This record gives sequence, structure tokens and C-alpha cells, in this order.
Amino acid sequence: MGATIKHIDVKGVQIPVIFEEQKSLPILNLQLVFQNSGYIQDNDNSGLANLSSKLLNEGTKKLGATAFAQELEENAISLTTSNGFETFVIELSNLKEQSKKGVELLTSLLKSPNFTQDTLEKLKTLQVGSLKRKENDFDYVSQNLLKSILFKGTALENPSSGSIESISKIQLKDIEQFVSKTINLNNLIIVAGGDFDIKEFEELLNPFLTTLEVGEKNESKEIKFTSKKEEKTLIKDTQQAYIYFGSSFNIDSQDEENYKAKVASFILGGSGFGSRLMEEIRVKRGLAYSAYGSISVNKSHSYFNGYLQTKNESAAEAQKLVSQLVSQFVENGVTQEELTAAKNFLTGSEPLRSETLSQRLNRAFLLYYRGLAQDYSQKELEKIQNLKLEDLNSYIKSHNEINNLTFAIVRK
Repeated sequence: MGATIKHIDVKGVQIPVIFEEQKSLPILNLQLVFQNSGYIQDNDNSGLANLSSKLLNEGTKKLGATAFAQELEENAISLTTSNGFETFVIELSNLKEQSKKGVELLTSLLKSPNFTQDTLEKLKTLQVGSLKRKENDFDYVSQNLLKSILFKGTALENPSSGSIESISKIQLKDIEQFVSKTINLNNLIIVAGGDFDIKEFEELLNPFLTTLEVGEKNESKEIKFTSKKEEKTLIKDTQQAYIYFGSSFNIDSQDEENYKAKVASFILGGSGFGSRLMEEIRVKRGLAYSAYGSISVNKSHSYFNGYLQTKNESAAEAQKLVSQLVSQFVENGVTQEELTAAKNFLTGSEPLRSETLSQRLNRAFLLYYRGLAQDYSQKELEKIQNLKLEDLNSYIKSHNEINNLTFAIVRK
């Protein structure tokens, strides 16, 4: 049985509920997903969404972090807040018998979160310490360097965790305003499953939902950028070179031909051993332990990106080779052997992507969020199975914008 989607009315707002009943385990898994509310909303306060989610993990003002955490632990309840680029998520999970207690703790948390100056200063100190340690994490450094070039002038330009400078400037009122703007009924999508029928679930959650403000809906934003053939190198005391690269890939999350992008991405760099990047860069030339590339399709943006590490003295050769491989991929496409292998893997591994309740709920949410039908995945597999070589290669050739590769390199 898969997830179903319905809407429930709360204060005149139609709240989408993505729900799957699963009787095999006596549990509740609940996600409150606030859309268009992740670090896409940071604006000039880089790290604001991330710091806000951390502050909501510090318990209530009455109990504080330690006593609230103890209350959760004693009842075997997990209650955590996190954020992505487009979403801000509060997740509650517990045994069915503790569901009422779990919802009560969730309600008390959002009614009176531990928004105190002392707690904020503690988190800012921890965050700054973490960022300082990451200055020697050269994967992190090169990845953020790429984002700063590739997405310059957009909400993706800055890292989700902010910078030492931006974190130091965030004030309690900024977090209070962010949370107030984010956590409301108009932004909410409910994703849930467990040993409940939908009526039981609504009765459990309704008292909590009525405590939320109606609020204003955060409008979705489209991240527009055009990659260029450029590079930026940072010289650091490293043992190897860290090479991150990316480019535009102009598709929409609702594009009917996205299944072709999925196959192309798999063959070019997403399949591990057997992918073009891995075969040419590691297997044939021994330039890297791993080489990866993929086409990322999101509601707000899509792009091609990848990375590898190599010896410092091999950095220039590896970078040149990536550009050549991408250019040849666009110009010549794939072989029938590569297409057949991709079809076999993508269709054969499909059951592994929907084994667990959380996997199925996550898929159902992503399809709903992107405006796709719930049977999209099955239809996509059918399209992949019927995909002809000439059609795939024609599609790849039509996306020559992928050749405009931007490189971010950290090396000695």
C-alpha cells in the first residue's frame, strides 16, 4: 500500500496530508514540512535558517534543553528540526502509545521555544567553532567555492551554515521573525505514516494544528543562473587537489523528458564504476580514487555538478580531462551497451528505493512538492525501458550548456 494524499481544513486553510497507513509496526512518523522556507529565505543573513533550526532543538523556555531532552528520552520520543534549501522540517517519531505525549511536547515546543540570548550565544559559539574547523575540510571549502562562483547573486551563493561573519551578526529578533514567518498553516505540508488510519491521525493532530497561525505563504522562487567556462583556485597546504565543477542544465522539475536526464546522469557520472568519469579518470589513468558527476533536478533550480580528488601535480590534467569527457559526451552521446546497462540497473534497483516507510513517504512528498502525479515513478521506469539510443543522444546533444563548466579547485 502506498501513500495517499488528501487535504484537511484548519482555520480555512487546506493543508495537504501525505499519509501511509502501516500496521506492521506500532509507530508514528510525522514530518511538518514548511515549503519555500529553507535557507533560500536567508537573504542577507546567511546561516539564519540553519541557526533557527538549531535553536528549535534546544527545548522549551520553561524546561530548557537538558530537561526537555530528558523528557523526550524517557518516553522514547524523537523530536528534531532541520532545514534544507527549500524546506524547513520538524520531525516527530515515537511508539504509537506515546503519540499523544509526543504531540503535546511538539505543541509546547512551538508555543514557547527556548529563544533566550544565552542559548543563542551558546549556539553561535558552537557554530563559529564548527566553521573554523571546516576551514581545513577542503571538500567543504572547494564545494562552497564552487557555489559562490556558479550561483553568484542567488540564494545558493552562500553555504547553508553561514560564515563566521554572518553568524556573528544574527540576532535573536532575526530568528524570531524567521520562525514566525516560516511556521504557519499556509506553508505547511504534512507527511506522516504509521499504525493509524487517517481519521485517527487527524484526531491526534488537530489540537496541535489549531495552535498554529494561518500566516502568509512563502512564494516559491526560481534560481536563475548561467554558468560560464571559468575557474578559481585556492592555494592551501593540502596533500591532494580537490576539484569541484558544475554547469547549467536547463530543465524544469516537471519536464516530461526528465527521465532522459536521469539516464544520461547515471551514465556520465552517477553510476560509480562503469560511469564515464570513473572509467576514464580513475580506471584508465589512475588520477583519482573516485570521480562523480550528476544532474540535480530541484523545484527551484537544476544543474550539473561533480567532484574528484587527485594529486596536486595532476590537477591541471584532471581538470582538462573532465572538460574533454563532458564535451565528448554531448557531441557523441552514449553507446547501446551503456544504455542497456543503465536500463537494467535503474529498473532492477527500483524495489530497493521503496522498501521502507520513510522511503515511500519521502518519494510521495517529492512528487507532490514538484507537482508530479503519484504514479510518476512507475511511468518513468516504463519510459526508461522504452528509451531508444538515438532519442537519448539527441537529448544529450540538445543540452550543450553543460559544456560551460565552472571549476573550483583547492590545491597546494
